[in-house]
Amino acid sequence: MKIQLALDRMEIAEAIELTRKVEDSIDWIEVGTSLIKEFGVVSVKELKQAFPAKTVVADIKTIDNARYEFEMCFEAGADVATVMGVSPLVTIDACMEVARRYKKKVMIDLLNTSAEQKRALMKYKEAIFCDHVSKDEQEEAGSQNRGAKGGQLLNNPAIQVAAAGGITLESIGALRATLNPAVAIIGSAITKAENPAEAAAKFKQVCYQEEELV
Repeated sequence: MKIQLALDRMEIAEAIELTRKVEDSIDWIEVGTSLIKEFGVVSVKELKQAFPAKTVVADIKTIDNARYEFEMCFEAGADVATVMGVSPLVTIDACMEVARRYKKKVMIDLLNTSAEQKRALMKYKEAIFCDHVSKDEQEEAGSQNRGAKGGQLLNNPAIQVAAAGGITLESIGALRATLNPAVAIIGSAITKAENPAEAAAKFKQVCYQEEELV
């Protein structure tokens, strides 16, 4: 299970400094939506330049104007860019086409998608599907529910699944048991830890131990 470090609500320099502390324990670097909104795709460019060997995810959450936004992210150095699963399928088609042209990947964020929408999205076999508990759900409602609607569709060995939202050291074992994602997207459990390097190392240790047991 790869660890994707989610960087949000901070300055670019702070994001780079924090990532340097944990880079040995993480696999992918997510340039969060708030970073992109505040600083533009220069945030993607600077993170990729700082960590060229890492997979960089631009969490742009495209819902329209897909071709322009995905080209912009990939030109800035992103290896993966995100699109909302509730987007029109023509939008997701455009994302997939741009990603193939650049030899990059698409992550489809399943936030607020219905079971019917999930079924329609399963045709995108090349995509990564992100089961996402939103920040607002975590902060306002305290929700940790995953895949409440159509979640069984994600238990499919033919697709690659990521999980995001409130993942902790205490919950990651249960996450593997229920969803078994290829990518665990971890934000505040590392970025807001008293010792981010130690927290990231513990996540890495747990993920490796779990893999050995499977």
